Amino acid sequence: MNAYWLVFSVLLVLLTTASVGPPAFAQSSDLGAFEGHTDVGDVQTPGGARYDAGMQSYVLQSPTSGDASAQLPIHVAWRRVTGDVILRARLDAKRAGSSPTVGWTVRSSLDPDAPYVELAVRSDGSAVMRYRLPSGGSREIASPVTVPDVLQLARSGDTFEMAVARFGDPFTRSEAYGVPLGDTVYVGLFVGPSAQEEKTARFRNVRIVRPAPDDLTPYEDFLGSNLELLDGASGHREIVLRSTESLQAPNWTPDDEALIYNSNGLLYRFDLETKTPKEIDTGFADANNNDHVLSFDGTQLGISHHAEAHDGASIIYTVPVEGGTPTQVTPNGPSYLHGWSPDGRFLTYTGERDGAFDIYKIPVDGGDEIQLTDTPGLDDGSEYTPDGDHIYFNSLRSGSMEIWRMRPDGSSKEQLTSDRFNNWFPHISPDGASVVFLSYRPSVPPGAHPFYKEVYLRRMPASGGNPEVIAYLYGGQGTINVPSWSPDSERVAFISNTGM
Repeated sequence: MNAYWLVFSVLLVLLTTASVGPPAFAQSSDLGAFEGHTDVGDVQTPGGARYDAGMQSYVLQSPTSGDASAQLPIHVAWRRVTGDVILRARLDAKRAGSSPTVGWTVRSSLDPDAPYVELAVRSDGSAVMRYRLPSGGSREIASPVTVPDVLQLARSGDTFEMAVARFGDPFTRSEAYGVPLGDTVYVGLFVGPSAQEEKTARFRNVRIVRPAPDDLTPYEDFLGSNLELLDGASGHREIVLRSTESLQAPNWTPDDEALIYNSNGLLYRFDLETKTPKEIDTGFADANNNDHVLSFDGTQLGISHHAEAHDGASIIYTVPVEGGTPTQVTPNGPSYLHGWSPDGRFLTYTGERDGAFDIYKIPVDGGDEIQLTDTPGLDDGSEYTPDGDHIYFNSLRSGSMEIWRMRPDGSSKEQLTSDRFNNWFPHISPDGASVVFLSYRPSVPPGAHPFYKEVYLRRMPASGGNPEVIAYLYGGQGTINVPSWSPDSERVAFISNTGM
């Protein structure tokens, strides 16, 4: 560990030492994802909670107590949840000081003696999952990760999982079994007591996720969606649209004015200024999947429509970006569009031919398709670099799903990732410097890219290197199937999911 990281770790203290008067918090009526806030336990001075709608962040103020080393009192921003849940937040680093404990809590009630499970980060930077059983016994599990700033607490029945990370790293996980808290619980962010003066903790990227039930039928039953924008430098995320429908695969238009996504077989243009969607007229093509791509000049939209004339197989068409009558490109299906050459001449796509999934390209006006890969195993997610020198893709040819690249004629294939994750859908930034992709955990079969899993968005240099996590989310299929960088290469659009 170098000196820089030591200093950074010390600075990753979670709380300010600035005093904020209780009335400013107590008068707040909008608490975002939470129903209310309250002190749990006896306090000398009440704590508080405030939601910043512009930043989509939360500030919690510690209660004061005579003993800041005690576990109670705490101040909790809470909501009631029934069934399984995933709780996730990022803690803003402030400056060093005598900071109280902060984290997530799941409680059977807001009574001080209620059974609970907590993911807590203490003032010394240690992270623990501590819990009190209905019988009264208490336990504690320590994480090997110190000074984490990404905290996740997940409930599955009576099993709880603590997952923590320093932003950029994958989660490190620990589990507790047999902790019955009842079907409906109180979940919330909390801040522990301070001995003398109030202190505050700020949380962002806060997500309360209702995961998919076990009996959900893939591609028939869907969860709701959040359309999110991610700042690549800070990792800050903004939800710009919430929907109970399945939204999928946002493209970012080259003029920086809109996102284009699909939902229920149709395409929509989401205006980034007005924050409103509008359906794009694609004529007879009303069974579009999430494989749609914009031309580099932004004038044309390529779509993948399940055509009745081809027994419902996905066929690629082009249409003016403002809408119109689709023009068929691929004669055969299924064909799933993923890339458009910078010079506008070719489309690249995954085609299933004789039971094999390979990457092909075809002239944009139609013609003979050209096969670019022929190795056994699924090849998918092909996308041109902005300079046209390479096509990136994901491939199962090595036994796990990894990111590869090749020349536009299919030569000089090069593997860029090799780790314990299964990596899908590489997207190159407009400046050509970075590639962002979706990573599934090892428990997901390498040839599958299902909906509704815990996944990462990761970024690495375009030439390869050690990937860093830039978003921790619940999603998968439909999250980032298509090119979704902003024109300035600073932000990425994607979809996350929840049943709430």
